[in-house]
Amino acid sequence: MAWELTSRSGLFPPSILVPPWTVVLTFIELCQSGDITTNLIASLRRLALGYISGAVTGIAFGLLLGLVPKANQYLGMIFNMLRQIPVIALAPLLMLIFGIQETFKVVMIAVATFFPVALNTLDGTRNVPAAYLEVASALCLRWWMLIRRVILPAALPAIVTGLRVSLSRAWLILVAAELFASSEGIGYLIDWGRQLFQLDIVMVGVLLAGLIGLVLDISLRRIERRLSRWNSQRTA
Repeated sequence: MAWELTSRSGLFPPSILVPPWTVVLTFIELCQSGDITTNLIASLRRLALGYISGAVTGIAFGLLLGLVPKANQYLGMIFNMLRQIPVIALAPLLMLIFGIQETFKVVMIAVATFFPVALNTLDGTRNVPAAYLEVASALCLRWWMLIRRVILPAALPAIVTGLRVSLSRAWLILVAAELFASSEGIGYLIDWGRQLFQLDIVMVGVLLAGLIGLVLDISLRRIERRLSRWNSQRTA
């Protein structure tokens, strides 16, 4: 409502403050032309590749630090130092290494996913109740059975929290990476609108990025709540 009233007030030219109805019409046009579908699929494909890569390696690395004291002794400090670096600050270095093609964007997403997942997996592993480990020791479980039947189920709520946090972070980094260099994707759509000085296209891209980020966050929050209830019932 405030957006509509301000755009009608004449304080700003329509080319600067685009009326909401114009943004809706532009969104419909982009949907009909297939631009929204093409760019959305490109972004979600990159997100899936980078996110899965970062999540799998993050869980494995978190388990390694949590279960192997020597690994934590040698790698823990390096891990804690590297996770303080903003992912966006690594963009120039990653561009030099991987160029500006798909690999660069996927690696950016993987890095953004890796650190929150690894950190939460490490915390979850460290907080496994000692009684669980004592029972596993009494049963002489092999290490892979210990991880599969004891460590992972007990650490699952913390891991899912890391997955949720990292998914939001990965989506933000993806849009930023597509703004740097891309020929398709939601970030590219925003930059394309900027180059054409069509702020209605920019607004469509911005609102779409926010909506998708919200949907992803809500979806994982629901999964997180269900797992928390399941874990509470399991340990009761």
